[in-house]
Amino acid sequence: MPNTLPMRLFLALELGDAILGELAAAIAPLREAAPELAWTRDEQRHLTLKFFGSVEPERLDGIVQMTETIARTHRPFAMEIGGVGAFPNFRRARVVWVGVEHEARLELLHHDVEVAAAELGFEIEGRPFRPHVTLARTRTPEPEDRVRRLARAAKAVDFGASVTVAEMVLFESVVAPGGAQYRQVHVANLGGR
Repeated sequence: MPNTLPMRLFLALELGDAILGELAAAIAPLREAAPELAWTRDEQRHLTLKFFGSVEPERLDGIVQMTETIARTHRPFAMEIGGVGAFPNFRRARVVWVGVEHEARLELLHHDVEVAAAELGFEIEGRPFRPHVTLARTRTPEPEDRVRRLARAAKAVDFGASVTVAEMVLFESVVAPGGAQYRQVHVANLGGR
């Protein structure tokens, strides 16, 4: 029987198991400094290009085709990740992240995804694209002493890596008792490989 329920979909770039392992080791002291944060699991760490939200199943083929079309027009590239920060800042942190250095090919890929998604009727993201990999979220405003401890620990994280981007992955976020689970729906290889 075909699925008739809406799917929560997003398009992302994966980091690869080796990088995820290095990142987990590098941020271990950060996790120890702020265990009360909602830390993402390794398999949840990626760079989101587009969050589609709740999507009716009949729209899935259009999203897959859009992803394939865009992927064929972009060649694989490298992006550099490193440096820990927070949105909006550490004093009022809601999201703790590892950053992604400015990369023109990533910016262009994101732009093409936004334009093509808008043509399919999805809303264009109103905020500037600030590529990052989410490490943790805060559930409530943190006390001042925890905020200072977190900011100090973030400065001490020594992590940097080059990630080869060769594909875009369409994921479905499935609500589960232990937190969201991400299921690959489609993989589009850059350069049409």
